[in-house]
Amino acid sequence: MPRPLTLGTVAMLAATFAVPAVTMAQAPVRAITKISGEVYRFQNNGHYSVFAVTPDGVIATDPIDPSAAAWLKAEIATRFDKQVRFVIYSHSHADHASGGEVFSDTATFVGHEITRVALARDQVPTPLPATTFTDRHTIELGGTTVELLYLGPNHGDGMIAMHFPKERVLFAVDFIPVRSIGYRDFPGSYFPEWIESLEKAEAIDFNILVPGHGPVGAKTDVGLHREYLEDLRDQVTRHAKAGKGLAEMLTMVDLEQYKTWGSYADMRDLNIEGMLRIVTAGR
Repeated sequence: MPRPLTLGTVAMLAATFAVPAVTMAQAPVRAITKISGEVYRFQNNGHYSVFAVTPDGVIATDPIDPSAAAWLKAEIATRFDKQVRFVIYSHSHADHASGGEVFSDTATFVGHEITRVALARDQVPTPLPATTFTDRHTIELGGTTVELLYLGPNHGDGMIAMHFPKERVLFAVDFIPVRSIGYRDFPGSYFPEWIESLEKAEAIDFNILVPGHGPVGAKTDVGLHREYLEDLRDQVTRHAKAGKGLAEMLTMVDLEQYKTWGSYADMRDLNIEGMLRIVTAGR
């Protein structure tokens, strides 16, 4: 996801919309739920990560932010009496990768080599991966295995999927939402590589799809999202070839079959706008 607003932008918005000087801070919504076997899902408001509990310690994924990571670390110690031995970054975006320093006393940090470069370049406040890879990497701890798979550029250029073969779980952040359309106008995204990465995900042997936002789904949801992106691309391409502009496309592109999906009301028009930019650039 895009980086947070700068302090200057927040100040400008506050002045423009007359935001009250004092607001009540809301307590974050946090929870831990069991997914399969010893794989659990951690919620921090609208962000999710997963972790696996083994006799030799815990394999954790995206720390999300320092406060979330501190809460998770304490819960793991209390509930399971374990320490985190590995922290795996799904990608470099700060809203998923921040806060890893909370686990630096016990954990080894792992990520794609592109993620390491991007974390350093963007100065994301989290430890850089000590272990990196290009295509795939396997972590084994206490009888649990997780396969780290780079399926190509999609929502970002260093995104990986994490496959727990014994539990038949795939953790895929941001690029495979469950029955939800795309984020805004696909900022920083890659096409047709995104669709190609979804085809690769469909070839993985798993049952349970765990995204970084929204509800847990199934393997079939990978194909549904691929079909959505293909449908959107094909319609926008056809109208663009006919000389139609964005204003016309917003009324002509038919996405009604997805109107019950998450983010449809907020993101439909932005998805069309983003896809028009993508297909026009590719012509």
